[in-house]
Amino acid sequence: MSDKENMSGNTDLENQIPGNDNDNGSIGRIYTSGAHDEYVYIGRQKFLKSDLYGAFGGTLQPGLAPASTHRFGNPAPLGLSAFALTTFVLSMFNAHAQGIVTPNVVVGLAMFYGGLVQLIAGIWEIALENTFGGTALCSYGGFWLSFAAIYIPWFGILEAYKVKESDLGNALGFYLLGWSIFTFGLTMCTLKSTVMFFLLFFLLAITFLLLSIGEFTHKYGVTRAGGVLGVVVAFIAWYNAYAGVATRQNSYLLAKAIPLPATEKTIF
Repeated sequence: MSDKENMSGNTDLENQIPGNDNDNGSIGRIYTSGAHDEYVYIGRQKFLKSDLYGAFGGTLQPGLAPASTHRFGNPAPLGLSAFALTTFVLSMFNAHAQGIVTPNVVVGLAMFYGGLVQLIAGIWEIALENTFGGTALCSYGGFWLSFAAIYIPWFGILEAYKVKESDLGNALGFYLLGWSIFTFGLTMCTLKSTVMFFLLFFLLAITFLLLSIGEFTHKYGVTRAGGVLGVVVAFIAWYNAYAGVATRQNSYLLAKAIPLPATEKTIF
């Protein structure tokens, strides 16, 4: 870049100097400009850094993405709060806190807050063009609705296993194992995000796995370990929800986003 360009702060793009675009139109250059590098150039498109969303648990955005063109509020804290509270209550039961082992009291919470409200938040995320957030919240909203259905007599799910109750544990084991696999898949999409964002999905996947093993083996200790870890997951979800709500305008305590170590390596 010439001295004249340095003085004006202009870049090759602003001076109409051809970039390194390929013939097929793919991006050839990514660079910044401005007195404080406040502009980002991706190919021949110019963005303000403030107009790009970074990886942040408070928005359920796992990577750098353009700001949504829709003028809606951020639904991620609502979905995360619904997930966190329902997970906390059920996990306390799984951990056998106060000797409670029957989870039926969580059915109402799973139906309306963890299920319906989280599902609505997920649909809202899709409207905001956040595919990851929409997939996660809608899926876990569906999880809580399906979990509640197991304990609602009208669906007849538990009734069907009265003939052979030994099948119930294995059936629930496969149910939870499927959710563990799905959650591990989402975890792979958070490797370029933040520590708390990554931990939320990684520990949730482990929680599902422990609960699945507990159902298969009927081991009290494994299920209880899954419950304890689920409580940790709930608090991490609340932390991410708080990060999406707390601002300098409404709180003195802000959540700090700690990015995971960056790497350019890919497996495939």
